[in-house]
Amino acid sequence: MQATIPLETMTVPDKLRALECIWDDLCRTEEVIPSPEWHGDVLQEREQRIQAGEAKFVELDEAKRRVWDLVK
Repeated sequence: MQATIPLETMTVPDKLRALECIWDDLCRTEEVIPSPEWHGDVLQEREQRIQAGEAKFVELDEAKRRVWDLVK
């Protein structure tokens, strides 16, 4: 099945909302989505940074706000 999305007429916020909808849908079937091998490497590196106390975190709402601010 091929879906057609009018990207040329969509605003950036509309495109981001569409991406969020697609990600939400994909998250409901994550067990059938293969994970690339390099994902494991990135996760291991991040875990090491957490253990070493070098990682910095922000709340998800704050991260989303920062992204929205960049695209306005």
